[in-house]
Amino acid sequence: MRRALHFVFKVGDRTKTATFYRDVLGMKVLRHEEFDEGCKATCNGPYDGKWSKTMVGFGPEDDHFVAELTYNYGVAEYQLGNDFLGLTLQSSKAVSNAKRLGWPLTQVEDDLYVTQAPGGYQFYLVDREQPHKGDPVQRVSLGVSDIKRSTNYWSTLLGMTVMERNEGKKTVLLGFGDTQCKLELHDISGAVDHGTAFGRIAFSCPRDQLPDLEALMKKENENIITPLVSLDTPGKATVEVVILADPDGHEICFVGDEAFRQLSTVDPKGDELLDKAMADDKSNEWFAKHNRQKAAA
Repeated sequence: MRRALHFVFKVGDRTKTATFYRDVLGMKVLRHEEFDEGCKATCNGPYDGKWSKTMVGFGPEDDHFVAELTYNYGVAEYQLGNDFLGLTLQSSKAVSNAKRLGWPLTQVEDDLYVTQAPGGYQFYLVDREQPHKGDPVQRVSLGVSDIKRSTNYWSTLLGMTVMERNEGKKTVLLGFGDTQCKLELHDISGAVDHGTAFGRIAFSCPRDQLPDLEALMKKENENIITPLVSLDTPGKATVEVVILADPDGHEICFVGDEAFRQLSTVDPKGDELLDKAMADDKSNEWFAKHNRQKAAA
């Protein structure tokens, strides 16, 4: 069975971002990794320098949809487009945390609030208790230019089930399972702009489905960003990955499920490793000393 894994966010301010996910949303650091070179599957975008990856969520990636926070040491900010429209999660605790910490929060309905992560990414907070079973993260919303074309791509080619259509709001809700985080496609009646902050949504499937998925995309003349490749992580499992792009250029990563479950094991030292990396990060001081500014991507 295929399953939703995570969404990749590029972050320019790692410290403020950590505060948002840990102290406002109440997510846990699941693992943290530092890299000296860019990822050959462009996990951190089109950058070759030092970067880090921090996975955060309400529980392990085996049964929760999480956020992958990628931080490039030389980049201070990214330009948002209209591609990522928001992530919705159910947590009255997150709402109360935001109010207590003075984090900007706007009520849009009786039990629905909207807030922003550092960098401007939108989050919708449903003011209800987190579910006792299951994942508080309900859906990821992406803008599309042609709802019929996109629905066909995600359902017919990628195998997602259409769970709900809303003609008035021009949205379609899809998923690989009732208990998983859903994907909401929202017709924005215009071109999709990915800016420089463009993210990536990741799914897993049985490893033996990856070659067939790649072959299907070739047959249908769909965009393959990264052909099937093996990614090595020292001391951890080697995962196979193929990266696609939908008709609007949304990046989609499929990984082999068996190896990914080993790779995504929660590291009890995740918080400690992140805190140490932030304390050791002297990039701002280096740029100031050399009378330079970090790049805006």
